[in-house]
Amino acid sequence: MQILKSISVSLITIMLVTTSCKKQEGRGGDASIYGKVLVKHYNSTFTQYISEYPGSDIYVYTIYGDDISYGQRIKTNFKGEFNFKYLYPGNYKVYVYSLDSTLTDPSGSVAVVKEIHINGRKETMDAGTFDIFN
Repeated sequence: MQILKSISVSLITIMLVTTSCKKQEGRGGDASIYGKVLVKHYNSTFTQYISEYPGSDIYVYTIYGDDISYGQRIKTNFKGEFNFKYLYPGNYKVYVYSLDSTLTDPSGSVAVVKEIHINGRKETMDAGTFDIFN
């Protein structure tokens, strides 16, 4: 009976240690996600294309795993580039806001979202270019 009790305590301890050591998505790791924002400028009815340029000083957000609100927010540099550093492996949503080119959203803006999965501890993932409207 004592042996079974000792084995049970050992198994519970091992399960607690192994589950508590797994890091959740978020800040603190060695991985990163980078990308770029490109602004496509149209007239107010989105019927006439005017120009396109790097999206400087635009906020880009990440959501970690199943969180409902963003975990980190950064601004793009003067070339429209961003880089979220020090991330753990896991699932991320990276998003930026754009004017609604369909003119159907009452707020006038929509989120442009990309899902990124980081596998390795030191992996660097390219989120690509986010095309947004202005």
